[in-house]
Amino acid sequence: MTENTREIILQILTEISENGIYSHMAIRGALDRYRYLQRRDRAFITRVCEGTVERMIELDYIINLFATIPVVKMKPVIRDILRSAVYQIRFMESVPDAAAVNEAVKLTQQKGFYNLKGFVNGVLRSIIRSGDDIAYPDETAEKERYLSVKYSMPEWIVREWRGEFGDIVTGWMLERLLRERPTIVRYKTDRISASAITESLKAQGVTVKKASYLPYAYSLSDYNYLPSLQAFRNGWIFPQDTSSMLVAEAASPLKGDYIIDMCAAPGGKSLHLADKMGNFGEIEARDLTEEKVALIRDNVRRAGIINVKPVQMDALVFDSASEERADIVICDVPCSGLGVISRKSDIKYRVTPEKIASLVELQRMILRNAASYVRPGGRLIYSTCTIGHRENQDNVRWFTEHFPFEMESLNPFIPRQLWRLTTEEGYLQLMPGIHDTDGFFIARMRKKKL
Repeated sequence: MTENTREIILQILTEISENGIYSHMAIRGALDRYRYLQRRDRAFITRVCEGTVERMIELDYIINLFATIPVVKMKPVIRDILRSAVYQIRFMESVPDAAAVNEAVKLTQQKGFYNLKGFVNGVLRSIIRSGDDIAYPDETAEKERYLSVKYSMPEWIVREWRGEFGDIVTGWMLERLLRERPTIVRYKTDRISASAITESLKAQGVTVKKASYLPYAYSLSDYNYLPSLQAFRNGWIFPQDTSSMLVAEAASPLKGDYIIDMCAAPGGKSLHLADKMGNFGEIEARDLTEEKVALIRDNVRRAGIINVKPVQMDALVFDSASEERADIVICDVPCSGLGVISRKSDIKYRVTPEKIASLVELQRMILRNAASYVRPGGRLIYSTCTIGHRENQDNVRWFTEHFPFEMESLNPFIPRQLWRLTTEEGYLQLMPGIHDTDGFFIARMRKKKL
């Protein structure tokens, strides 16, 4: 372990907890800045930072049992030092307890809190002495609090999921969302075979496995830095969960179609649609800011795609030039993101019932504009990376009640193992713990010819 590894971890955790930076962005930014680090150190930083954020409710609960000062009243630096140390003690067998304590005490002193060395040392050693004798909330008397602490999920989310999905499915989802998800990529095989892509990845030490449901979806692990892989640089692979790949399958574009992807960044769905169209037709990949459009542009260039046009445009502003022009409109709207907690764990701490209510209104505003862009007989594909009826089924019901669209069965377009009663009706809710994907929602609707 290099000397400054734990200091880098503290920098990342401070960015997340004090500056509001999303964890995956803070970690990626730090690893970009410290590219000289060995693979082992990069893996350690990622594991501790992701684990500390992911388990934060449980870590704070444990610290509060042994600290004389509540976590919420601690100095932010001390709070982050304790959280990361407790994570290493409780969840990382490869780290000796003594090393976790000594490094935490050292960091406390380095950050100018010499008088708190004894406090940090005492709390951590008390936790170590307790072993497995941590008194968790009673599973029977305080079911929701118990599940909240055990799975580090805010109580209000546990309560909503229990009410909507029941205890068994909620338990499956909570357990699955704490599991590490491998990187899923889409193979682009128009210029090179799948076997050649796999060989290229394996030659760089990557473990490659087939992913579920789609023949071009693969799971990658045991790599250091995705952009360092030749297959990535050459545009042969694109990171995208299988659930997101199913959007292009549901859209089922024809070669000459004109498609509008309204919230396209970083461009995965647009590129996938372009591949399915064999570089024919046109896809307008829109997003709000120049930074997001630049991401799309970079991916388009790397893929060597010629029929995707990145455009900076606000989905909330009506574009009269697009009225009834599109054969397909992709509406992958901003959402609460509760389906991708296993990849972006701090989402669960940021979302609130009030935020979901405002997101639903935002989603409906985007859908209003999208409805006008679809030509009669054309299709609208609505998708989110979240779980829960308000942003998904309720929005689709509202849309078909207020606009001249009808649901169309997804069954002709998606793998048979995903067929459900709902897919025959026109929508699919993918659930962590039930499906081998992120949580995701897809609906297919056709505009009526009046």
